[in-house]
Amino acid sequence: MELKEVKVVIEALLLASDVPLSEKKISSILDNNLDKKIVLNCLIDIQNEWEEKGLELVSTSLGWRFQTKRELSTFIQKLQPEKSIRYSRAMMETLAIIAYRQPVTRADIESIRGVNVSSQIIRNLEEKNWIECVGQKEVLGKPLLYATTKSFLADLGLRSLNELPPIPSEKIETGSSNEDEILI
Repeated sequence: MELKEVKVVIEALLLASDVPLSEKKISSILDNNLDKKIVLNCLIDIQNEWEEKGLELVSTSLGWRFQTKRELSTFIQKLQPEKSIRYSRAMMETLAIIAYRQPVTRADIESIRGVNVSSQIIRNLEEKNWIECVGQKEVLGKPLLYATTKSFLADLGLRSLNELPPIPSEKIETGSSNEDEILI
């Protein structure tokens, strides 16, 4: 198969797939099991070819996928208006602590937040496949250790935790707002 044909097949696979595809997966689908370097070069070529279109090819922690460009989101939302998903402040704080301090125990989270962490919050984050138990801490009681998943990174459009925004070094004062929910 010529390189031009390989690119066409890869592009079709990505557009037809409902999940991101890794270079290894793409290589295994192709008849001749192309080297992952060749597949990566084709992916980069495809990415460049789509630069000025409404879709973009992005690499996430789960693999490569096409997605609409962020600057077009207001138009896409008009096509399929959805209610904003609401997450409690407690859930978002818990997720942030896990993301930035992982692996952490529930006691670690409670120590940082200064309040108890509801089992429901942990369960909800696990059900969304944003966190998972990655082991037990070797201390008395062997508490569970939690960390974020590749799905969490992919849902945020990230390839690794290094792409999370930095935490400000100075302490941020919370305003007088009693807003209990965060819209996403």
